[in-house]
Amino acid sequence: MAECSLVSGRELAQALGAVHRAPPPLVSLSLAHCSSLKDAFVLSLISMLGPSLRVLDLSSCVALTSRTVQAICTHLPHLSVLRLAWCKELRDWGLLGLEEPSEEPKQRATEEQEALERLPQLRGALSPPQQGRTLLALQALQQLDLTACSQLTDASLAKVLQFPQLRQLSLSLLPALTDKGLVAVALGCPSLERLALSHCNLLSDEGWAQAVGSWPRLQHLNLSSCSQLTERTLAATAQVCRQLQVLDVSMCSRISMAAVKRFQGQLPQVTCVQSRFVGGADLTLTL
Repeated sequence: MAECSLVSGRELAQALGAVHRAPPPLVSLSLAHCSSLKDAFVLSLISMLGPSLRVLDLSSCVALTSRTVQAICTHLPHLSVLRLAWCKELRDWGLLGLEEPSEEPKQRATEEQEALERLPQLRGALSPPQQGRTLLALQALQQLDLTACSQLTDASLAKVLQFPQLRQLSLSLLPALTDKGLVAVALGCPSLERLALSHCNLLSDEGWAQAVGSWPRLQHLNLSSCSQLTERTLAATAQVCRQLQVLDVSMCSRISMAAVKRFQGQLPQVTCVQSRFVGGADLTLTL
């Protein structure tokens, strides 16, 4: 149902709730780019989907909040793929399983209550998210996409990104991610094969050097537009990531083309290196 921008989730929740037998054992559900989705209806869906669901894509469902994340952690512990890219209302407290801070707006709770009242047949089936259920409940995760969840910081990422089986992770466009958070993620997720960190401008060579030692399995790495990284990052990567196949350092202003060529000489198995506008090239000359 991806890209169905007029789908609010209410009708889908009604359909599942009206079935007297158990709902169909869905394995994969994509509601990506369904921008009308609200927490209340997603919560009702999640509570009915049960343990069969393995893949959930809520990318660009921009109205969803941390309440949805807490419901996912409570009801869908067997997920292997979770995509929440561009869900910009997610907050640290949601990933940490904490109660909503008192300073958060209360209008959201009123809206959710009104929505649930329009679903009387589901009221008995719903159970609220359990406090204390963090993202750590999803220990079967192999793919996690938090791209552009711009409110997230080290405060949550360093504590909950601890998934020994995780193979793919995107933390691109997280402006508050620092070296401290990156190193913690590296220790918690040592099996990564694909990692995206584009536009994370607080990351430095020192932080990357500490983190990359945990990632000898990396095959795809995206560091594009990380403005502080230099050729020292390339050197550290070449030493550890002997299985690397794809690297993107496009628009890294402090990495030169000469450094990219040296890197390619060290790792000839790298089949694709994206290096557009490295070294601070003036983009206006090509537009």
